[in-house]
Amino acid sequence: MKRLVYFFLFNLFVASCNRVEKPSSQTGIPIKYGSNHGKYVTIHNTKIYYEEYGKGIPLLLLHQGLGSIENLAGIIPELSKHYRVIAPDAPGHGRSEHADSLSGELLAEYNSQLIDQLKLDSAYVMGWSTGGNTALLLAANRPDKIKKVVSGASNSKASGLTDEARGLLKEYTIEAVKEDKDWLENYQRMNPEPEKWIKFWEDNQKAWEREIKIPDDKIASIEVPVLLIRGDRDMIKLGHTISIFEALRYGQLCVYPNIGHEMPDEKGETLCQIAIEFLNEKAVLSNASAK
Repeated sequence: MKRLVYFFLFNLFVASCNRVEKPSSQTGIPIKYGSNHGKYVTIHNTKIYYEEYGKGIPLLLLHQGLGSIENLAGIIPELSKHYRVIAPDAPGHGRSEHADSLSGELLAEYNSQLIDQLKLDSAYVMGWSTGGNTALLLAANRPDKIKKVVSGASNSKASGLTDEARGLLKEYTIEAVKEDKDWLENYQRMNPEPEKWIKFWEDNQKAWEREIKIPDDKIASIEVPVLLIRGDRDMIKLGHTISIFEALRYGQLCVYPNIGHEMPDEKGETLCQIAIEFLNEKAVLSNASAK
């Protein structure tokens, strides 16, 4: 089991360590996403790191849990051709300082504050995994700002994970992390408070264990178009994704074949094409899931 755990951990959360960086179209120099002269804002006494790329309608781009902006390197270049991509590191992730705790509502609140500090009139939001959960909560909490949502590999309840995935999460102990030197070294190299890595891991474990990630009434309250996208081999139960889709007022659902939770890494170009088509289409507030 441990061997499987480490393999799963490495591929899901530190693919960025071995990522082939995208060259700049102007200079040919590789862009180190996640370490590319970003800026900081202070939210609830926590310094949050973010990077911006492109011009146009703001697109808030949210990484997966345990990850960072690095993990979005496969999709930032294409998305930034169409939008003003704003990619923050979540609290305790990447180059951002730690918050007191971690939860879906906390992540949504930090991104809500980021929108206000950047004085965005409105924005699209796109997130993957934990970022996908945050995108849904943000849309529910800020109908005045969020106009469209792409939520990838999201789950509103812990029970929405497959049994295999829930078993693997239980194996993510502190001792297991110590043995995964690639992840730990990369995390401590980037984070401004590297000594807090155990707290960071424990905060994530507590967040995983919470049954309710997004309350049903929050999902039902979202008033803007939402695209749910996932691989057919994801660690989220397909029936759970469908239940979220059915609860949305203006939802669309895309299930991509022969791919799991790693779609941004393995099918980044396709993911961008699907997201851009959805974001660019004129919103029609009626569909099969509309109440």
